[in-house]
Amino acid sequence: MREVRYLPHYTYEDYKNWQGDWELIEGIPIALASPKYLHQRTLTRLAAILEEALEECGKCNVVVELDYIVSHDTVLRPDISVLCEEVEDYILKAPEVVFEVVSESTAERDEGVKKEIYEREGVKYYVLLYPERKIAKVYRNTERGFLKLKDAGTDRVAFELEECGFEIDFSKVWI
Repeated sequence: MREVRYLPHYTYEDYKNWQGDWELIEGIPIALASPKYLHQRTLTRLAAILEEALEECGKCNVVVELDYIVSHDTVLRPDISVLCEEVEDYILKAPEVVFEVVSESTAERDEGVKKEIYEREGVKYYVLLYPERKIAKVYRNTERGFLKLKDAGTDRVAFELEECGFEIDFSKVWI
C-alpha cells in the first residue's frame, strides 16, 4: 500500500520568519516576483494621488505593500490599501479599499482567490489596475458580493467611505 503524503500547511508563525517577499494563502506559500517598472510607476502615481485626495480626511491612511494578516494561515500583501483606522506594523482588519496592480504573473491570483478573500473579509472597494491596457476594474462590495462599478480608463470614480470620500481621476494614473 502506498503511503499518502500531505503538503505542509504553513501558518503566520512560519511566515514571519521567512526571508524575501511572500504571501500565504490558506497555508500555501506564494513567492512574490520583483515588480517591473510599469507596475512600480503605476503604484507610485496612484499612491501620490490617494495621499493628496485623503489629505483633508485626517482619519484614513494610504499604505503601500503592507502585510494584511487575514487569519492564522493567510497573509496578503495588497499593493495599496486605504485604511480608516490607526495602523501599526500590519493590517489586522479589512481595508476600506484595496488596489492591486495586475501583471501577467499575478492576474489569476488577483482576479481569483485574492478577490474572493477580500470580498469575504468585507473590503468595501477592490480595484484591479491593468497598466498595459490603461484600465482599472472597480468593484464595490454589496450584500451580494463584489459588483463591478465600471472599467475606468480616463474616468473619474468616487469612493464613499464611512469617514470620508475621495475621487480618483484615472487618466492621471497611467503613464
